[in-house]
Amino acid sequence: MIKFIHTADIHFGMENYGKIDTATGIHTRLLDFNRALNYCIDVGIEKKVDFFLFCGDAYKTATPSPTQQRLLMRCFLRLHQAGIPIVIIVGNHDNPLSFGKAHALDVFGDMPLTGFHVISKPTSLTLDTNNGKVQIVGIPWPTRNTVALNATHGHKSATQITEYLSQAVSSIIQHHAQQLDATIPAILAGHLTVSSGIFSGSEKRAIYGNDPVLLPSQLAIPPYDYIALGHLHRHQQLNNNSLPPIVYSGSIERVDFGERKEDKGFCLVTIENKNQVSYEFITTPMRPFVQIESYLDANQAQTDQLVEEIKKHSIEDAIVKIVYHVPQGKKDHVDLHAIQRACAAALDLAGIIPIHIPEKRERRSAMKVDMDLPSLLDNYFSSKPELQEKRAILIKKTLDLEIESEETEIDS
Repeated sequence: MIKFIHTADIHFGMENYGKIDTATGIHTRLLDFNRALNYCIDVGIEKKVDFFLFCGDAYKTATPSPTQQRLLMRCFLRLHQAGIPIVIIVGNHDNPLSFGKAHALDVFGDMPLTGFHVISKPTSLTLDTNNGKVQIVGIPWPTRNTVALNATHGHKSATQITEYLSQAVSSIIQHHAQQLDATIPAILAGHLTVSSGIFSGSEKRAIYGNDPVLLPSQLAIPPYDYIALGHLHRHQQLNNNSLPPIVYSGSIERVDFGERKEDKGFCLVTIENKNQVSYEFITTPMRPFVQIESYLDANQAQTDQLVEEIKKHSIEDAIVKIVYHVPQGKKDHVDLHAIQRACAAALDLAGIIPIHIPEKRERRSAMKVDMDLPSLLDNYFSSKPELQEKRAILIKKTLDLEIESEETEIDS
């Protein structure tokens, strides 16, 4: 029986909310992600897993700060000290996308320590674990550097290149599958986009339509027993609960308010025998993201209404965003300082956002320059419901005034 941890999308450096922790001098969001990763490692050590599989995106960018690098190094060295091999797949956030430049995870492959396996190009390896051998085919984020593009592709558009990368990755996956020993458990590990995968939060705006995309049928092929994926932040199984499982472990912490309702964590995978695979999704400690939305009553004090709504939510140590809808035709009288005081227990008040309902504008009557005065008056008064009872007399008086004006001009 072989057990391993499958995780991805650590994203050290995702510091879009929070503040500097006064005790450590480190940003609170970096500490959140560090706590989540250490929890993954705690479970791995406790369960005595045979290896730790990380499927890409260790950092927010390919140029992490020394502080971010130090924290990740400390986490992975805990695994090394426990004798747990680490397999690392390079993700798109780890890759500088420039030929010749080192990626953010190169340092782990260059260390003179056993047990670190960094996969920056499609490759396969065999781990000889305490409970038997396991084959791993690693597919990093597909770029021009990881999938060979020759001069014949120079004239192609970006869309054509993306389609070519998708086809090339599929061919590489099939090629490696044919080279595997069908009697030994096999894992396909990649940082990839699957066509049926569901994006989360800011991912929907940032990456959809730009990724090389693969079909589930291009991944779930023999002799792979488990397909471990990174890149999409939502945990999901894409093979309809069939074998082999196609699993995104998801990110280990919430990144933005688009993920506020999602549980975050990692997978503890068990391979009992060939074609006998199961996994358990284990949640990590998560920072609460609380979005408070209120539709204000025009007949009550606006600030009091918001303060009462805030009291209904558990906001202690949470990242909070408040959205309130101002009644139509009313001005915004919310006391922002009072709202900030009401949210004093939160870690961070990310925003207080008013929504104003636009006033309905009356549709103007269709009037043309070549229309005579009676027609213009008829069109005008037909658009004024409040004048309907006086419509006839108003039109008559206006026409009488016109006649009187014309007579005055003749007399003069």
